[in-house]
Amino acid sequence: MIISLFYILFIFSAITLVVVILLQEGKGGGFGSALGEQGQQAFGVGASGINRFTAWTAGVFLCSAVLIHVLNRENSETSLLDSEPGISAPIEPGAGAPAEGGDEGN
Repeated sequence: MIISLFYILFIFSAITLVVVILLQEGKGGGFGSALGEQGQQAFGVGASGINRFTAWTAGVFLCSAVLIHVLNRENSETSLLDSEPGISAPIEPGAGAPAEGGDEGN
């Protein structure tokens, strides 16, 4: 149940992070200039509020990703490192090849 909440938080923060980063105005104008004057006023270059919001959203994204990994690792029943590799029976010498000095043409 709790892992589902972290997945929802992870996806929501990822989508929010993409939108907020695209709305920020960079050196070349960015996607924020496509919104007209309202976009430039709300998400201007000197807007420290949007930068803090982006940092908090990135922190939530990172923490939720780490928590999802830890919870999935704890709930995992098997691990590749814990399991022994499947070892087949050793091949006996000469089982698949003809014996040396055998009846080749006699």
